[in-house]
Amino acid sequence: MSDNNIERHECVIIGSGPAGYTAAIYAARADLKPIMYTGMEPGGQLTTTTEVENFPGYPEGIDGPAMMEDLKKQAERFGTDVRFGLVTEVEFNDTPGGYHTLTVDQTKKIQARSVIISTGASAKYLGLESEKRLSGHGVSGCAVCDGFFYKGQEVIIVGGGDTAAEEATYLAKLCPKVTMLVRRDELRASKAMQHRVFNNPNIEVMWNTETVEVLGENVVEGARVRNRETGEEQVIPATGFFVAIGHKPNTDIFKGQLEMDEVGYLKTKPGTTTTVKPGVFASGDAQDKIYRQAVTAAGTGCMAALEAERYLSEYELEEVAAASN
Repeated sequence: MSDNNIERHECVIIGSGPAGYTAAIYAARADLKPIMYTGMEPGGQLTTTTEVENFPGYPEGIDGPAMMEDLKKQAERFGTDVRFGLVTEVEFNDTPGGYHTLTVDQTKKIQARSVIISTGASAKYLGLESEKRLSGHGVSGCAVCDGFFYKGQEVIIVGGGDTAAEEATYLAKLCPKVTMLVRRDELRASKAMQHRVFNNPNIEVMWNTETVEVLGENVVEGARVRNRETGEEQVIPATGFFVAIGHKPNTDIFKGQLEMDEVGYLKTKPGTTTTVKPGVFASGDAQDKIYRQAVTAAGTGCMAALEAERYLSEYELEEVAAASN
């Protein structure tokens, strides 16, 4: 504790997805005594996934919430202090070795010499009640994560950008028919991705089309769609409904403090998780707009913890040297 009764810690982790928990495991094993604030969605995006089959170490697969509970227990086993709370404001210090100030739940202030950001990103959805109700039961925001479950079945994908084109192409390898719903009369995807879509016999593009409702009681059975020019509606049978209209990184509280791209993904030094602020590291989907997988998020969480340990060790040595002079 500091003189003014503000908690002071060596390492605070913001967010609790695969990146955050992996960072916590490594930081705790390095005796950094990390504090983690889970955010409003403990476990991150994986808690909305019913089955995870592509994470190493689970040969039979595991559901997302159970996997995140395993990671939480592992982090706590090594001494991570996992706290339910939302970091609502940050004030990063420009002085190497100095303390950064975080505000939790808009009232409580704590300080940390190193901060690992693992706030993740959120898939953008259409905002339909039926879409929300069937999330995890046929509605997905990640074809690479969940497409395998629809092998040999007909599916729908919504979107017209590079991500939608890439995921439609991926699904077309597994599914006999992929219906791609595009709101405009053209794709926003790159020419190369457009060629892949147009040359794939398993993909049917429906132009000027928007979703009215995702159909099904307990699982997806199809979608009711509307032509935006004619107003004509029709039902498309499908067992999977994939939304690929983009992701939004959960980084708003870092605006003006850290460098980010036009979408909001945090910029880090290439090959590292270091940001422009000394002692502040960014991991997982908050800084990765390319892969967005649990295993890659975990990898960057490991990197962030190792870099935080080295950073803190460097300034401990400097303090010892200064004290001995």
